[in-house]
Amino acid sequence: MPDAALEALAADAYVYGCPMVSGLAMVEAFLERGMGSIPAADFNRFGHSVQLAGADAEFVSVNNDTVYSTAQLDLSGGPLVLHVPDTEGAYYVLQFVDAWTNDFAYIGRRATGTAEQTWLIVPPHWHGTPAPGVGVIESPTVVASIVGRNACDGPSDLPRVLAIQQRLTLTPLEPGGVYAGLPQPDEAVPEELRFLEQLRLWMAAFPPAAPDVEYQQRFAPLGLLDTGPSPYLAAAPEWTATLVKGLEAGRQRVEEATRPPENQPAGEWSANLHLFDYNLDHLGPGTLDDSEWRIADRRAAYLTRAVAARTGLWGNHAYEAAYATTFDDAEGGKLTGARSYTLRFDTPPPVDAFWSITMYAVPDYFLVANPIDRYSVGDRTPGLVHGADGSLTLVLQHELPSDPAEAANWLPTPEGEFRPVLRMYQPGAAVLDGSYRLPRIRPR
Repeated sequence: MPDAALEALAADAYVYGCPMVSGLAMVEAFLERGMGSIPAADFNRFGHSVQLAGADAEFVSVNNDTVYSTAQLDLSGGPLVLHVPDTEGAYYVLQFVDAWTNDFAYIGRRATGTAEQTWLIVPPHWHGTPAPGVGVIESPTVVASIVGRNACDGPSDLPRVLAIQQRLTLTPLEPGGVYAGLPQPDEAVPEELRFLEQLRLWMAAFPPAAPDVEYQQRFAPLGLLDTGPSPYLAAAPEWTATLVKGLEAGRQRVEEATRPPENQPAGEWSANLHLFDYNLDHLGPGTLDDSEWRIADRRAAYLTRAVAARTGLWGNHAYEAAYATTFDDAEGGKLTGARSYTLRFDTPPPVDAFWSITMYAVPDYFLVANPIDRYSVGDRTPGLVHGADGSLTLVLQHELPSDPAEAANWLPTPEGEFRPVLRMYQPGAAVLDGSYRLPRIRPR
């Protein structure tokens, strides 16, 4: 294959495979060291945060509205029984994500209600019979993740959430299973080709849906379909250089796709309501199996999936939680801590649960350390000062405002460029049909 064609193929492979590599690398991180305040936990055990996420949570676009409970699942040893306690009407969601970062099921307030419930999580193609009254969630891949979020109204609400966490359990349906875990790449593979080695091993271990398996065949010249010893050990320097160049081109393609369209009006929020609609094949309990929530073009879905992994790994479908972002102010300037801004809501976002706006530094999209440990502001934030007409004006700047009313409504920014994310949990119809317009951030 000519070098140009091989390079282009490697770029396609990066776009196709980076969600899996990013997602399973995060699975490894949770297993080995945890994440922020979430402790490490073995496969098939929950790791519970005991506080809202802060600046130490180095997870892309992590939220500061809910307390996380995560579990990395290995179903190679058989099904798991999931018991969920009654949250007495309080918002929560258990989001199920497969090895390809597809959201394939939801349990929670929107999807299944808040009463006590029991579910059986089974591996692909399981043919057993569940106990009466027990629902079944079939995972598309034998390794998957549960991303649990319990709404928390602040430190005083933590005891309630912690009590719920203690009653959230995972147990094997039958003890004594043998578990395969995650295949590990050969440490001798050069670092610049590690991505391809991870993708090679994990594609084989966790095959996608049949149409994607067919698409993967085109990657044979890259060594991604090789079995046995790694093709990247002692690879020819010219071949390696071409692959590395192609992978970088793929990464750049993803980065470019994260940027708003050039013709987007200055300061307009980008509420990509279909960013997580790339799951086309495995839509289980709690998902909406409807063409409105599927990307029709499978090839286009690969790039969308890559963008989602880059900017909001393990995010929800918009019908569970809608996200809106912006990088620019109303005059078209880049948002930066060198300036002061206001964000005025004449009417709050229409939601059935709650909403918030969270501050992230660019380019990593991590939370921003600040002197008052305030990472988000929303309809549950105590002490906000509203206008006489009921409006809410937030102040976005790096330094604490001198005016007490502005200080009450302050969302701290980093010194450099930043990206806010506005989240709407259980968004109303006006959000999902686009008729609700978010106000623009205005410089002062």
